[in-house]
Amino acid sequence: MHPEGRARERPILIPILKHRARPAITGLTIPRLAITGLALCGLLAATVPAAAAEQPLRLSLDEAVGRALERNEDILIERRSVGSAEAAVGGAGGAYDPVLAVSGGWQHTTTPANSAFSGAPAGEAAPTSEGETASASLRQLLPTGAEVTVQASSSRVESDASFDLLSPAYDSLLGFELRQPLLRNRGIDSARLGLRVAAADRDRAVALLRRQVIETVAATERGYWTLLAARRNIEVRRQAVELADEQLRETEVRIDNGVAPETEVAQPRAELERRRGELLQAQEAVARAENALKLLILSDDDGDLWQRPLAPVDETDVEVVEVDPAAALAAALELRAELDATTALVARRQAESRFAKDGVRPGLDLVLSYDRFGLAGSRNPAAGSFGGVPTAVPPGLAGDWQDSVEQLANGDFDDARVSLVFELPLGNRSARAAALVAENAESQAAVELARARKAVRAEVLDATATLQTAEGRIEATRAARRAAEVQLSAERERFAAGLSTNFLVLTRQNELSNARLDEIEALTDYRTARTELGRATGSLLRDRGIEVDER
Repeated sequence: MHPEGRARERPILIPILKHRARPAITGLTIPRLAITGLALCGLLAATVPAAAAEQPLRLSLDEAVGRALERNEDILIERRSVGSAEAAVGGAGGAYDPVLAVSGGWQHTTTPANSAFSGAPAGEAAPTSEGETASASLRQLLPTGAEVTVQASSSRVESDASFDLLSPAYDSLLGFELRQPLLRNRGIDSARLGLRVAAADRDRAVALLRRQVIETVAATERGYWTLLAARRNIEVRRQAVELADEQLRETEVRIDNGVAPETEVAQPRAELERRRGELLQAQEAVARAENALKLLILSDDDGDLWQRPLAPVDETDVEVVEVDPAAALAAALELRAELDATTALVARRQAESRFAKDGVRPGLDLVLSYDRFGLAGSRNPAAGSFGGVPTAVPPGLAGDWQDSVEQLANGDFDDARVSLVFELPLGNRSARAAALVAENAESQAAVELARARKAVRAEVLDATATLQTAEGRIEATRAARRAAEVQLSAERERFAAGLSTNFLVLTRQNELSNARLDEIEALTDYRTARTELGRATGSLLRDRGIEVDER
C-alpha cells in the first residue's frame, strides 16, 4: 500500500514501501542472501522475549485506566486514609456523647471524738453508723460550650448517736447544674476544635484521594501512549533494517555484474548492522514501556499477566481541540485537588489559631444549679431528750425510702444557686506562646495556598503552550514524512539508473526513518499533552467520565 493510502484514517501507521523488481540474482549471491536472511531471522528471534510466544493482552485505553483504578496501591492507601478521616469525624463528635456515672456502696463508721457531746452511747468512746448509698449522674456537653449535669442520690443510714434524730434515715437528692462559659471557651473549646480539625482532615483526605486518582489516570494514559509509540518505533526500525538489507543485496548484484567494485558493499553492510542495533534498542524500549504500564495496571495477584505482552488497540486519529487559556486557568483554580487539600489545611490552622487565641482570655463562667432534698425515717431509739422532754420526729419526716423520694416531688426542701466564677492566670505565658505559634502556622498555611495557586497557574499555562506546540508539530512532521518518502523514491530511481550512490540512498532512508519517528513522537506528544492539560486543570476525571467513590 502506498504510504498515503490510509494516512487520513490512521495517521500513526508506518507506511511500507514496496520493493521494486530486482535483477535476477546469480548463483554467487544466493549464499550471501540466504546467510543474510537467516542472520536477520535469528537476530529477531533472539530479541523477542519468551512472553511474546504467549497471546498478547489486547488492551484499550479505557481498559488500562479501569485496571489501574482497581489495582493501584496508592489509591487503596489514600482510600483507607479517607476511611480513617471519616472515623475521626465521628470520634470527634463523641465529645458530645452524654456521660453516665453510677456508684453504690456500703459504709460502717466508728470514729472516736474528743468531746463530751459526741453523742456516743453510755460507756462508748464514739457513736457507730452504718449505711448504704447509691448515686447516678448524667453529664452532657452542649454546642455552646456549656456543660449540664443532672444527678440523683439516695442513702440509708442507721446510727446509735444520741444526736441523730432518725435511724434508719433515708436521704434522697435530685438536682442539676449548668456551667456556661462567658469569655474563654465561649466561641470555641476543645470539643469544637476537635470537630473542625477532623472535618478539615477529612476534606483534605478526600482531596488527596482525588489527586491520586487523577495522577494514576494521567500516568496510565502516558504509559499507554508511550507503549504504543514504542511499538510503532519497532515497526520503523524493522522497515529500516529491511531497506538496508535490500540496498545491500542490490549492491551485491551490482558487484557480481561488475558494475561496482568490491569495496562498495562495505557501506550498506555497516549501515545494516547499525540499524540492527537500533532495532535491538527499540525492542528494549518496548519491554521497558510494557513493564512501566504493567506496574500501573497490574496487581501482585495478576501473576500470569505479568508474563504476557501488552498490545494497545487504540490507534485512531487524534482530535485536535481548541484551548482557551483563560477558561483553563479558571477551571484549574476551581477543580485542582491540590488546592482543595491546601484549603482544608488552612481551615485546620485557622481553627487551631482561634482556639489558641481563645486560651489567652480569662475564664468567666456562669453557674446555675438547683437541688431538691428528701429525708424520712423512724425515731432513733438512742436519741436523747431535751429538758426532760423526749425528742419526737416531725410529722413530715416520718416514713421510709418512698416517703423520702416523694418529698423530692413536693419541693419542700430545695437549694437554688447562681454564681459567677472568674479565673485569670497571672502572666499566662504558655497560652500567649501557643497563640503566637498557632498564628504563625496559620500564616504559613495561607502562604502555602497562595504558592499552590501560583504553581497551578504556571502548570496550566505550560500545559497549554505544550499542547499548542504539539498540535503544530503533527502537520509539520506529516509533511516532512511525505517529503522524505518522495526523496527516497527519487533517490532509488537515480541509483537504479546509476546516477546515485549507496551513501545518498542510505542517507535518504535514514531521513525517512527519522521523519516517521518524528511523526510518531509528535502524535504521542499531543496525546500526552492533552492528558497533562486535563491533569493541570483538574478536569481529567470529568473529561473521562470518572467519578471518585469517597467511601
